[in-house]
This record gives sequence, C-alpha cells and structure tokens, in this order.
Amino acid sequence: MSDLIDDPMEGENAPEFSVSEISGAVKRVIEGEFAHIRVKGEVGRVSRPRSGHVYLDLKDDRSVLAGVIWKGVASRLSVQPEEGMEVVATGRLTTFPGQSRYQIVIEDIKPAGMGALMAMLEKRKTQLAAEGLFAPERKRPLPYLPEVIGVVTSPSGAVIRDILHRLRDRFPRKVLIWPVAVQGEKCAPEVTRAIQGFNRLSPGGALPRPDLLIVARGGGSIEDLWGFNEESVVRAAAASEIPLISAVGHETDTTLIDFAADQRAPTPTAAAELAVPVRMDLLAWVDKQEARMTHALTSGVTARGQRLRDLARALPRPERLLDTPRQRLDAWSDRLPAALTRTVQARRVRLFEASGALRPGALQSRLASRREMFLSWEARLAPALQRMVDRKRETLDRRLDRLSLRPIERDIARKSEQLDRVARRLSDAGDRQLRGWRERINAMDRLRETLGYKATLQRGYAVVRGDGDVVTTRAAALGAQALEIEFADGRMPVGGAPDDGAAQDRTLAEKPVKKPGKRPSDPPDQGSLF
Repeated sequence: MSDLIDDPMEGENAPEFSVSEISGAVKRVIEGEFAHIRVKGEVGRVSRPRSGHVYLDLKDDRSVLAGVIWKGVASRLSVQPEEGMEVVATGRLTTFPGQSRYQIVIEDIKPAGMGALMAMLEKRKTQLAAEGLFAPERKRPLPYLPEVIGVVTSPSGAVIRDILHRLRDRFPRKVLIWPVAVQGEKCAPEVTRAIQGFNRLSPGGALPRPDLLIVARGGGSIEDLWGFNEESVVRAAAASEIPLISAVGHETDTTLIDFAADQRAPTPTAAAELAVPVRMDLLAWVDKQEARMTHALTSGVTARGQRLRDLARALPRPERLLDTPRQRLDAWSDRLPAALTRTVQARRVRLFEASGALRPGALQSRLASRREMFLSWEARLAPALQRMVDRKRETLDRRLDRLSLRPIERDIARKSEQLDRVARRLSDAGDRQLRGWRERINAMDRLRETLGYKATLQRGYAVVRGDGDVVTTRAAALGAQALEIEFADGRMPVGGAPDDGAAQDRTLAEKPVKKPGKRPSDPPDQGSLF
C-alpha cells in the first residue's frame, strides 16, 4: 500500500493567491513602508501625453525609477522637469499592477542645488537663442514719448510706486497696471497672459492699447526670479508687438526675459527713465530751438534786406531807361511822313504802269474770241448731253431688273431709327446745355446783383451827387450848388449848399454817414457809397 500513495511535497499546503491579490498585497506593503519619500536623481526620459500628465524616469548610475506627475500637480510646478536635469522629487511610492512595476507619484520636484538650476538655465538659453529669439535685429526701438505705458508687476510692492513716482517727476503719462504674481508657481503663466493681453488690446478702443510695456520686479534669489526664466514668458516677450522693457531684479540679476526684451533696464526706476524723457529738458530744448529759429529768421531777413538795398543802388533810374526808346521814337516819328509819301508815290507809279496795258480794244477782242469759243461749245454740248443721258438710261435699265426695294426699305428704316436716336440724344444734350447755360446766366446775374452798387444800397449805404457829378470828398460837397442822395428806394434832392462852411459842417454832422471802401467791381460813374 505504501507504494500506491505518493509522499507529500514540501509547501504543498501553502495558500494560493490570485494575480490581483498578490499585486494588491505588494502595493500595500510598498505604500506602507514608503508613504512619503524624497528621491534625488537625474531626469531621464520625459513624456507629456495629451492628458496633461507627465511621465518620467529618475535614474542614477545603476538604477531607474519610473515616476508620474498628475495633471493638476504639473500645472502648479515652479520648475518643469527636463531631461538631464538633476532634481529632488518628493512624493509617495506605489505600484502599477497593469505592468507589474513600482513607481513614484511625484507631488513636488525641485532642482538639486544651484548648479542644476544654472545648467538648466544655460541649456534653455542656448535653445532659445538658436531659435533667434534673442537676435538683435528682432528688437524694436522704444517710442520717444509714449502716450500710454503698460506695467506688468505686483500692485502691492514698492516697484510700482517707484515707477509711478519716477514717471511723475520726469514726464507724467497714462499708466495701465496689469497685476501679476512676481514669484512662485503663478508667476510665469500670469506674466505670459499679461504680455499677451496687452498686445490683444485694439488701438482706439475703450481701453487704450499701450505704446510701451514694462515688466518689472524687485531683486531676489534665482529661485524667486525663476518665473521670468520660463520658456512661455520668454516667448511672449519676444512675440510682443509692443516694445518691451525688462526690469527684473537688480543690476546684477539676469533672467532670460532680459535677452528677449527690446531693452533691459538695471532697475525698475531705470526702466521709467528709459520710457520717457525729462519734461523740463524738453522745454529747455524747445526754448533754445525757438531762440535759434528767431535769430536765424532775423538774420536772414536783415541779410536779404541789405542785399536788396545793394541791388537797388546798382539798378538805373526808370526815367533813364526810357530816354533811348523815347529818342528813337522821336526819330521814327520824324521819318514817318516822308516814308508814307514815298510809298504812295511808288504805288501810284505801279498803278499807272498796270493801267497802261488795260486798253478797251484789247478787252473787246478778247471778249469776242471767248464768245466765239462759247458758241462753238454750245453747239457741241446738246448732242454730248443727249448721248450721255442715253448711255445712263441704258445702264439704269439694265440694273433696274436686279434692283429690289426691300433691302433699301430695311436700310432706310434702320437709318431712320438711328436718326431718331441721334436726334433724341442731340435734343437731350441741347436741353442739358441750355439748362447749364441758363444756370450759369442766372448765377452770373445773381453775382452781378450782389456785386452791383444797388445791393450795397440795400445794406444802408447811399450815393451822393452834386451838380450832376458824383461827390467823393467833403470839399466837393461844400462846393456843389445842389446835392442829391440816392437810396435803395429812390433819390432825394437836398437844398442848395449853405454860404459858409460852418453851416455845411453842421448839416453833415446832423446826418452822420458811413463810407466804406469802394469795391473794384463798382462802375466809376455810379457815385460814392457812404
């Protein structure tokens, strides 16, 4: 019987576990022993899928530890992990049963010391410089006197007070403040949105678009200023269409936004000084330029006046210029009668010579010869005309058989329609031309009415005549025997002039009149208006 029963195998009574049970047990053991740990290592492979999570490897010279950063944690990190960076990761160790591996769920990650930060900064700087974001030809000149200045900084720090105070001292300008966090996890995204937001403002909108941007922050450690080294901030500064001044930290502090900005200022106060000129210096310069311009104009007028006087002394007097032409005219006037007499005599001689050949007998003989020639032509003309008529009639008879009236009638109808259209167009053109001429005549008539002295009389003026002549002076009025005043509605005679000038002065004083300047368009015989 002992041969029929196998001997029991060692461990055969051990309990059986499913794959899930053993994976869960391992997970509980690992999470219980390593609930919260900090791991130092070099970042290896980094993967960022569309889900927003970050998958990476932490490694040293002998081992590799898989890690994951969930989407919510990755968006809050002040430093994003990059391949080759030495970091210290804080999190909890767990397992991933689907692939039978353990991994660290990272809750925070920081560079392992200053050397790692500087190495990462230098690598990022080299990468962005290779893309041309720091090229000098991309930088735009700053506006000389911007109307609106946009400031991206913290609203509660001393930086904004220093900038506003400096702008108020030098040249007050409108300032738009975009409040942002200047350190920590929110710094980079808020600064990026501020720069992009200012650039999206429409010129002439309800909120004015700045002519110049200042990104400012006080001094601090490299960790405090790290938000201005982020790639999103640098790209936003390089893509800004508005000229940008970087004033981050003190003079010894350098961030990547300083290389992408159009101008770097050592301090926020220096940024305000770069943004606007000194108002008093501008006023002094304007006064100086005004004085120079006044002096130049005065000197130029004086020099030209002196040159004009010098040229005037070199010119001859007008009466001397007319002496020679006047003398030449006198000489020609003395020679003119004799020349006319000789011309008439020469013409008379040629007339006598020509009239000698015109004898009545010669004319009669020529008329007789011409009459005989015409009579001979008359005898030959009738038969020739008859022959030509007969020939034309024969030709017409031959062509009459081929002649059809229908094409001629169609042609006549078409030509009649064309003639009617042309006649209508001609009539319309004539009417338009007549209307234009009529409007021009009416306009010229209105202009005549306006420029005539009758229209001036309508405005309260009058024409004074004395002894039938127009009176334009006081002396002429005193010497006239009778005066007549023409108003807009007719003429009114005035009695005889007084014997003494004093009475005439009293009459004129009792009736004050106004005498405007005579218009160039008034006729000379219409009297003076006053």
